[in-house]
Amino acid sequence: MKCSKDEVMQYVREDDVKFIRLAFCDVFGKQKNISIMAEELPRAFEHGIAFDASSIKGFGDETHSDLFLHPESETLSVLPWRPEHGKVVRMFSKITYPSGEIHECDTRSLLKRAVQEAEKEGVSFSFGAEQEFYLFLLDQNGKPTKEPYDEAGYMDIAPEDRGENVRREICLTLQQMGIHPESSHHEEGPGQNEIDFRYSDPLAAADQAATFQTVVKTVARRNGLHADFSPKPVENQPGNGFHINLSVKADGGTDLLPQVIAGILSKAAEMTAFLNPLPASYLRFGREKAPRYISWSSENRSQLIRIPAAAGEYRRAELRSPDPAANPYLAFALMIDAGLYGIRNRLELPPAVDENLYRAHPDVLNRLQRIPYTLEKACEQARQSEFIRAHIPAAVLESYCSRQ
Repeated sequence: MKCSKDEVMQYVREDDVKFIRLAFCDVFGKQKNISIMAEELPRAFEHGIAFDASSIKGFGDETHSDLFLHPESETLSVLPWRPEHGKVVRMFSKITYPSGEIHECDTRSLLKRAVQEAEKEGVSFSFGAEQEFYLFLLDQNGKPTKEPYDEAGYMDIAPEDRGENVRREICLTLQQMGIHPESSHHEEGPGQNEIDFRYSDPLAAADQAATFQTVVKTVARRNGLHADFSPKPVENQPGNGFHINLSVKADGGTDLLPQVIAGILSKAAEMTAFLNPLPASYLRFGREKAPRYISWSSENRSQLIRIPAAAGEYRRAELRSPDPAANPYLAFALMIDAGLYGIRNRLELPPAVDENLYRAHPDVLNRLQRIPYTLEKACEQARQSEFIRAHIPAAVLESYCSRQ
């Protein structure tokens, strides 16, 4: 719901809303929340709600631990899995110091800043997310196992695909929240699934990506299953990808997509620590349609960036290296910043690599730059990068690179 503060207050009064969850993400993109009673909403809007930031990863220690959450009214959404009587709603929140200054680890605000920088240049970006996940059985104590829910393969149907009813429930739940999936299907791995979203503005797309994982995990648990978004849940099976589709429009109609792609390619190695933030993230690369080299081509799924076969408003670039452990706010912000770098410097798109890089001759591969192959290598490149230091606060960079 795109609501004003007054409209939110009216909705809460008239629609039997009893609890309001003020949601935010830590620096790694894991969603957190505080639940307040409806009568506390005016105070939340006017002054914010305090919380202990020292208990949130990456938010500092006990020295200056009081931060405030300020709900963003335009992000109001009902949580359909909660009781219909005495409804529960959720709003994403801005994070500030007691002084009102935005906290440097508020990654949603970092994305807002990137969007505003693009607007100053007369440029607007849109994003569409494709996240993969596994469905695993639970043991007799309700603990997750690594036993897949089915043994189906890519785009199989029932009865081999046992996940279709779970995906259906996920899609219907998302629609109840005002989020509209575009398609869903079984993926290559046993028990692996994918649900894709139509493109949206950057903030809405990142909010949807964060909400998606919560909905999937909630619906899976209601069906006696565990949803796993980790980069490589099962050895010798495909990893989970977070393919990010990006399109760009400019005042005057100039085609800026080639310069945007060139900018992202030029900064890809420096951004990798934020797109692939876990040691296990690097086990995906170079296999099962996950890239290993910094290259691009049309339609080719062995590349870092591919241009899908689409026309008009659907023309876009797909970045294929990120995995679902990435914080979508940081990922989208860095892609915008890199795209703007390409625009400002009028970068030319390098030649396309129209080969299957999983089978290419070593002479071809030796001419290409590799994606960093460990988190340690990715952090080395991030720490040495002027681009990263200009766009990522030092506290966020240190949080990521202390995970090695």
